[in-house]
Amino acid sequence: MRASRHIRTSWENTFMRRALTVAAFIAAAGLLTACGGSDSGHKKDQADKGPAAASSHAGTEGQDKTYEVTLEVGGKGKTSVFYYAGSNGNEQVTLPWKKTEKVTLNSTERKAGITMHVVPGPVILPDGKAAAAPCSITVDGKQVAKDAGGSTGKHSCKYTLR
Repeated sequence: MRASRHIRTSWENTFMRRALTVAAFIAAAGLLTACGGSDSGHKKDQADKGPAAASSHAGTEGQDKTYEVTLEVGGKGKTSVFYYAGSNGNEQVTLPWKKTEKVTLNSTERKAGITMHVVPGPVILPDGKAAAAPCSITVDGKQVAKDAGGSTGKHSCKYTLR
């Protein structure tokens, strides 16, 4: 018996690309979260070594910078949204959707940069076709990334915060 070949439609190709993008995004967010660690162990070590060790590190602690990051997904209806901006998540949302977070970077994170990312799921357009929802990222009131959505484009918004 001969196996039938399945020819993918444009929508299936788009869905597969989106699924791979989302899987990569989730893996990257997990790595960033796992690698980010916590400062608490470092501060405990400093306390154990006495005031001299704590004062030698005091100069870099003062270089933390806090940003207000806003992620937005436009459109109408319901879809899923994957995001990373200080915290990460995957939510089923009603559009339009907006999430604002305060993100604080220490001097090392500012040198390397931390990537903010939002991946909107598909929405149904007025013509009945499914396509990506539009998205944007704003940092301290200035729009730094935008994707118009639709059937062409990046289908996500990302920005490296420094």
